Amino acid sequence: MRPGVWRPPVEPSTAEQTVIRLVRRAKLFVFLRRYRHELFDEAFQTELAEVYRDSAKGQPPVPPAQLALALILQAYTGVSDDEVIEATVMDRRWQLVLDCLDTDRPPFSKGTLVGFRTRMIAAGWDRRLIERTIEIATVSGGFGPRALRAALDSSPLWGAGRVEDTPNMMGHALRKALGVIAVQQGWGLAEGTTVLAGRVGAPILTGSSLKAALDADWDDPDQRDHALAMVLAALDAVETFVTAQQDVLPAAEAAVAVARQVRDQDVETTPAGVARLRHGVARNRRISVEDPDMAHGRKSRSTLIDGYKRHVVTDLDTGLVPAVGLTPANVPEATVTDTIIDDLAAGNLTLAELHIDRAYLSSTLVRDRDEHLEIFCKAWRVRNTTGRYDKTAFTLDFDHGQLTCPAGTVMAFTPGRTVRFPAQVCTSCPLHDRCTTSSRGRSVSIHPDEALLAELRKRQATPTGRARLRERTKVEHTLAHVGHWQGRRARYHGQRKNLFDLRRTAVVHNLHVIARHRNDQQAA
Repeated sequence: MRPGVWRPPVEPSTAEQTVIRLVRRAKLFVFLRRYRHELFDEAFQTELAEVYRDSAKGQPPVPPAQLALALILQAYTGVSDDEVIEATVMDRRWQLVLDCLDTDRPPFSKGTLVGFRTRMIAAGWDRRLIERTIEIATVSGGFGPRALRAALDSSPLWGAGRVEDTPNMMGHALRKALGVIAVQQGWGLAEGTTVLAGRVGAPILTGSSLKAALDADWDDPDQRDHALAMVLAALDAVETFVTAQQDVLPAAEAAVAVARQVRDQDVETTPAGVARLRHGVARNRRISVEDPDMAHGRKSRSTLIDGYKRHVVTDLDTGLVPAVGLTPANVPEATVTDTIIDDLAAGNLTLAELHIDRAYLSSTLVRDRDEHLEIFCKAWRVRNTTGRYDKTAFTLDFDHGQLTCPAGTVMAFTPGRTVRFPAQVCTSCPLHDRCTTSSRGRSVSIHPDEALLAELRKRQATPTGRARLRERTKVEHTLAHVGHWQGRRARYHGQRKNLFDLRRTAVVHNLHVIARHRNDQQAA
């Protein structure tokens, strides 16, 4: 059954006015109370109701607008699902927004909240919430429709899953499989896991740490290989046990599959048939049992990440966030722009300027850009360690595809290829010693987007151009705000759930921007 339209009072009651006066900080509660009817008007509530199946059976669902407000407040305050339910009864600020002032019973259950969040993720309505804040900002005045001057940047988000080494990760997955079956058979989780581990012949799985149970010197190659053989034997034993079960739950099979995945990525067999830990790191290596999407990565040479990178687009003129993205930490930043493009297109937004760092230069957003999109970025430095002519001493004619050397020799070029000047020309050139030491002649590599790089170098050589580059710092401030609300560590397991969390955090940021703008209008 689809829910009806939620119609809470527009004007605050006397009791609500008292609460509003007492709120000194956390002003978003007051803003949402005053403008919730605008954010969730009848048309938008009808859209939200589409996440429910239309059926004559069942009880009327809790209004989606009320649940969506609760999810926004959850991102704002950083509380858990259980704490959301508690706040609806114990915190009058929450009650003020959700129209349940002084209630002694929560307006919805934890299961209802989690179910609505799952429906929103499946339907992509977290993106729609961002679009809705942009719509509200547009009608507020000062945020009129136009091509955006935007900046894109990223920051690290550590994953919520526990990162373990190979033996402990396999042990974790195998204990999880036995625990699922133990609960299915009516045992307590801890007791049943211990009993089943002994029954299948894998007593090393009874403890919380498999490496502690093995008690091996992992610096000794022979002991390490012997301990690994015991872990692999436990995997075979548990896999055989799970396969033999009737009506086994998918969660048990999935846990065994994780253990096999860790074995396949981290273990190799020598020609003599001895299993050993693989040297190096496998591509797209799984690092957590609970979160399959987390990855090892770097934000910089000094900043290591076990988790994700969050990407935020900021409108430089208004401070609003029209699009966000989330990628595993081991994925290049440039890969996120497909998601960014989709988000902008869904909101009917276009870009006039894009301010980025060099990590995004190879993205489709830059390579396949519209001719009217202007890119602002610090160009890659042209290195010159020999003191001879570098690439900037050569003249590039992009209209005719010609490269002219300092001595005037002209060669045709193709972006993405290397131009090689004839050896006989270079040998007889009076500028030879200042250009190259190669007996085969000078070569110049042309970047696939060399025209853009030349434009960027020309721009950053002027004070005005360098000032434009500094505008990108605004997105760094936005990332700091988003990081404050979302936190340093992810709330959920899985990339899609954490993208939902990032999007609703962007909603919180946008609502703050709108609230500040309206306050400025009222003060004027």
